[in-house]
Amino acid sequence: MPASTNRLLEGLLVAVVDDDESVREALCDLLAVMDIRCHAFDRAEAFLMDDRVGAFDCLITDVRMPGLSGLNLQDRLRRISPSTPVIFISADTSAATRARAMAGGAAAFLVKPVDGDVLYGHLRVVLDPGGGGPAGSSDE
Repeated sequence: MPASTNRLLEGLLVAVVDDDESVREALCDLLAVMDIRCHAFDRAEAFLMDDRVGAFDCLITDVRMPGLSGLNLQDRLRRISPSTPVIFISADTSAATRARAMAGGAAAFLVKPVDGDVLYGHLRVVLDPGGGGPAGSSDE
């Protein structure tokens, strides 16, 4: 991650949905270092019940979770807030899963454990389109 984060990302609100508490905490800590506010949810249903569901600047989610999967969550979010970017971070390396996520409009599909610089680059692309960063998806 660059020593000086992009100030245009400062204060943005990102939702993290993952059933693994340690992953949620690590992602929120990483986002805090980037000056991005984070609200974490332990399951897709909790995120969908939140009053701010359409106010998040981005959603970062896992694929496999109890209840609604991340893919189902992405489908539902598209109906509620079509412009909210979705970044998947998952241990699922299946080409079919990646293809379904990307076909559903995912901004990126990253493999756990995710590199902070790679995530930062994708966040810059989706949250600050003029700010540079990688184009397309990556599994690094």
